Amino acid sequence: MSGRFAPRPVTRTPVRDGDTTVPPQAPREPPAGTKARPTRTRTWTPPWPLDLALVLGPLRRGPADPTFRTTPDGAFWRTSRTPAGPGTLRVAARGGAVEATAWGEGAEQLLDQLPPLLGSLDDPSTFEPRHRVVAETWRRRPGLRLGRTGLVLESLIPSILEQKVTTDEAYRAWRLLLRKYGEPAPGPVDGRMHVMPCPRTWSLIPSWEWHRAGVDSKRSATILRAVRVAKRLEEASTMTLEEASARLQLIPGIGPWTAAETLQRSNGAPDAVSVGDYHLPSMVGYALAGDRDADDEAMLELLAPYAGQRHRAARLILLSGTTPPRRAPRMTPRNIATL
Repeated sequence: MSGRFAPRPVTRTPVRDGDTTVPPQAPREPPAGTKARPTRTRTWTPPWPLDLALVLGPLRRGPADPTFRTTPDGAFWRTSRTPAGPGTLRVAARGGAVEATAWGEGAEQLLDQLPPLLGSLDDPSTFEPRHRVVAETWRRRPGLRLGRTGLVLESLIPSILEQKVTTDEAYRAWRLLLRKYGEPAPGPVDGRMHVMPCPRTWSLIPSWEWHRAGVDSKRSATILRAVRVAKRLEEASTMTLEEASARLQLIPGIGPWTAAETLQRSNGAPDAVSVGDYHLPSMVGYALAGDRDADDEAMLELLAPYAGQRHRAARLILLSGTTPPRRAPRMTPRNIATL
């Protein structure tokens, strides 16, 4: 669930609309040991407070995600495989503006999609907190927006890897597979950043490499089925939540949880609830009703007043830090590579 990411300082001062495209220039404080120059830069000023960590944090799959990095200067770096090709995007807040720089074949598309990525298509105006925990977190997190990448596969594959395993197991699999089969990221980045493999490369990964990464045959088979129809799945980025969820769930092995986790990121879907999550029902139940034993049915009942905005409400609950006391030991990771 996206709420596991820690908040960063919020840019609280409202600013005016503005959008400026400027000629290419060297990025500020690029990673050491590089000499590459950007292909294009853009400055965009959102008309509302913006917290980059809250918006971009859900796109990060673990602290060593090869597609995501933060640097000491406060910048966020991420890689994507766009329809135009691979690209690297650097985003940093400067006052009330956002400065972005991109490299690679996908640079232009990444910059064109910068406002939606940072939540320009998100409309929280209809959201009305109905519980104290939600209202207080909403007040303290004015920079929270639900961004959309517009890219389905890059969120779908790691979500499949996260099915029914610990996050550490899923993060390890994502990291190992991308480092071996991903494409080196364009631009002034170190060798640890990679672009997600193209669908054909995913389809050619041998069974023993999935095994070495700790991915069982059920999840790897689901990924292989998905990449075979990648173009059809990418169409879901322009669909309604119901249509997009139905499209994804046509693939055997993709259920409501995986579809919701994907569409929260690719479509910025404010109502996509992660039904089937291991922890979310108890966290929502405890925060809203003091019920640490809530199941999916109880969770959906508690979130019913937020219809149309249930993912936003759940995200705020996770950000509130209101969690039930732990009663059972943590889920034990499996290492299928040793089996």
